[in-house]
Amino acid sequence: MKTIVLVSCGKTKHHSRVSARNLYQGSLFKKSLAYAEKLKPDAIYILSAKHGLVGLDDEIDPYEKTLNKMGQSERRKWGALVASQLSQRCDLSSDSFVFLAGEIYSKYLQLYIKITSRPLEGLSFGRQLAWLGNA
Repeated sequence: MKTIVLVSCGKTKHHSRVSARNLYQGSLFKKSLAYAEKLKPDAIYILSAKHGLVGLDDEIDPYEKTLNKMGQSERRKWGALVASQLSQRCDLSSDSFVFLAGEIYSKYLQLYIKITSRPLEGLSFGRQLAWLGNA
């Protein structure tokens, strides 16, 4: 069984094409990634509203797209796309997934993934930052 950490993308982005780990500039993303790396998982992926599943070293251009502005049908399609992308790299029924992502990102993926944990669940933005800073 592998441990996979899924980190949500962020609104604040670098101005040009860079690796995904360097594209997202927001404090929540940076703290989430630092925490994810401390866990020493088998893999870390970014959940992108535009691209679906993104590897840390994948080079991508800045974009403006968020799940918050998608309808439920489009979010379901996004979840199915990401689940498909994950299934090519992981075992959705036996690997353990840690979500460092908001409810809107995890809701549509948890339909496909059997073993999950959400350490930031229910915390406000400020409390998420504090929790990650102390973890």
